[in-house]
Amino acid sequence: MKKNVKTLDKKVALFCGALQLPFVARDCLIAQGYDVYTIGLKNFFDPALKPDLVIRLGGGGTAARECKRRGIKNLVFVGALGHVNLSDVRPDVWSMSVFMRVLANQKGDDSMLCTVINGIESKGFKILGIQELCPELTFSPGVQTREKPTKDDQKIIDRAVQVSKMIGAEDIGHSTVVDRQVLAVEAAEGTAEMFKRVIAIKNRGRARKPSGVFAKMTKPKQNLRIDLPAIGVDTVRDVVAARLRGIVVNAGTCLVIDRAAVLATADKAGIFIVAL
Repeated sequence: MKKNVKTLDKKVALFCGALQLPFVARDCLIAQGYDVYTIGLKNFFDPALKPDLVIRLGGGGTAARECKRRGIKNLVFVGALGHVNLSDVRPDVWSMSVFMRVLANQKGDDSMLCTVINGIESKGFKILGIQELCPELTFSPGVQTREKPTKDDQKIIDRAVQVSKMIGAEDIGHSTVVDRQVLAVEAAEGTAEMFKRVIAIKNRGRARKPSGVFAKMTKPKQNLRIDLPAIGVDTVRDVVAARLRGIVVNAGTCLVIDRAAVLATADKAGIFIVAL
């Protein structure tokens, strides 16, 4: 019988980028009995995290030596990095082979991340998705809120899912906003900037009644161990500001930062959240 990963090794190194997900992931892992060694990525992590170790991007050798010294083989990566400029990465000797693989596979975020994973795992480590260890950080399938989608909403949801699959297949981004037409897709600017465009479009229109949905979904062939999409309270607030009806995400693979606050904010605003 195949053993659950949780029973194999309780030591985990948590590599932390920006925003709140590193805090949520660390606390969840600790609550489940994991021995968590936090590693902050310089210029990205929130100083309030107070990580055990800080490294720069490209400083994998320092982290690898410390993990091996502590008997840590399982690695988890969480938190935003944005679109990293590879010219700003100064790889150490340990990281150079991984870096050279990445340079040879600059075909988009997905191919680069797969290359990074393969390169790191070739050195004796195992990269795990946070949702594997903490499934409670994701939604189960179904409507999560008091507000339910109408039949008209469902048609727009279906269209948003279709568009998400199309942009995901081309490795463009995780997010799209669809109303009667496609209002925006996320590209290099990120979700927050995409919402600014949507709000501007909505403000130019005459309709004031909320309509349309925001979809934040994994890409069809995405490696699910790094760079999972996530939503939080700020996402809900952006959806309300854009006068949208709701949010659609993947069940099991879209992370939720502070679930209770997300659902409370959505319920108060009268929007729906659906996990498919």
